Amino acid sequence: MTLAQTHSSEQRSGPELEAAGFVAKGQTHRFHAMIKPSGAQCNLDCTYCFYLHKEGLLHQPKAPRMSDEVLEQHIRQYIEAQDGDEVVFSWQGGEPTLMGLPFFEKVVALQRRYAKQGQRIENDLQTNGILLDEKWCRFLKTEGFLVGLSIDGPEHLHDRYRVNKAGRPTFERVVAAAKMLRDHEVPFSALCVVNNANAEEPLAVYRFLRDEIRPRMIQFIPGMEKKDFFKTAPHHWDRKRLPRENARAARPGHPNSAVAEWSVSPEQWGRFLTTIWDEWERNDYGRVFVDQFENILSMLLGQGSQQCVTSRICGKALAVEHNGDVYSCDHFVYPEFKIGNLLERHEGNLAFGEQQLNFGFDKSRNLPGKCRQCRYLQLCWGHCPKDRFLKTKDGEAGLHYLCHGLQHFYGHVIQACDRLARGG
Repeated sequence: MTLAQTHSSEQRSGPELEAAGFVAKGQTHRFHAMIKPSGAQCNLDCTYCFYLHKEGLLHQPKAPRMSDEVLEQHIRQYIEAQDGDEVVFSWQGGEPTLMGLPFFEKVVALQRRYAKQGQRIENDLQTNGILLDEKWCRFLKTEGFLVGLSIDGPEHLHDRYRVNKAGRPTFERVVAAAKMLRDHEVPFSALCVVNNANAEEPLAVYRFLRDEIRPRMIQFIPGMEKKDFFKTAPHHWDRKRLPRENARAARPGHPNSAVAEWSVSPEQWGRFLTTIWDEWERNDYGRVFVDQFENILSMLLGQGSQQCVTSRICGKALAVEHNGDVYSCDHFVYPEFKIGNLLERHEGNLAFGEQQLNFGFDKSRNLPGKCRQCRYLQLCWGHCPKDRFLKTKDGEAGLHYLCHGLQHFYGHVIQACDRLARGG
């Protein structure tokens, strides 16, 4: 994706953006936004959730809801700002199904009103599945929604951290939601957060998702957060106190660890991915879509990154809160990274403002020397800036927490591809 182009007087011109290296000449101008219509409110209380604390951090009301005015302005501006043949709306939270089905019926009606001729509107909905029922599934099928269903593996692993407000397990209801989606032929992906528990059983997780849940795509998300993430914005931490890459405090479980105790370790992440890769390569290549694997193969074949975390430039995926506040990224929803409000300034112009442009370019501008000299730089680009809270062994800040695990995975895949190329 490329950043959006709007048509008001505040918009930077195409040549200006081309000169800055942000878009290539002749490309369409697009951006993506993760929409939070119910704010951080959720009907679950997952231990590792990176967003629940936003209720307090952003001083949200008890039950935040996107107003009709904000909804219509977002849909209108989001479509206006993009001249590609496809515009993708992503609904997340918190838990977006708390808005109720009538809200989403209004969504598709507004999208039809504002869609440009020849432009395809797509929707995806990320959900824990608890509120899905037959009526929801019929709507999702009719309107062509793609669903992202959160599930962390077999029952004993899923229920380790994914519990409701009373601390009770959620596995059975999520599996029932997956069955309903399949029965109604609603396309869905499985979103699996890899934490310190399920990381120890990679094949059990993968085989369960592949054989029992049977989604269109499997997405593994490394679950880790800096210990003070609930109050301190990324890159606003005390740099002097950041641990070095090989320090014990750079791992979960240490009394002075830099990360939350449920976090996956770099070594676990590397083993998890490579173990599943071997199974996938032997049995499922071309049959099961695993996003990390498709992404690295795309890059190795010269087709570019399919994910923002492995792209050279980020800043192309904004977050829109229930009240119209716009943030640089879904994982940077902190007061320090608010770039405006769409009721006050056009959303497309916020995407092209100086603050957001600098945010995007800083990903590659601020890489430590170790990353710049790394053989895997073109596959990684330092990964997500949110998690660059380690120092290198030489004391330079800005190293990604998962660096060692990522290097292990990249090396493993390259060796596997070399074997395939030699016919071995």
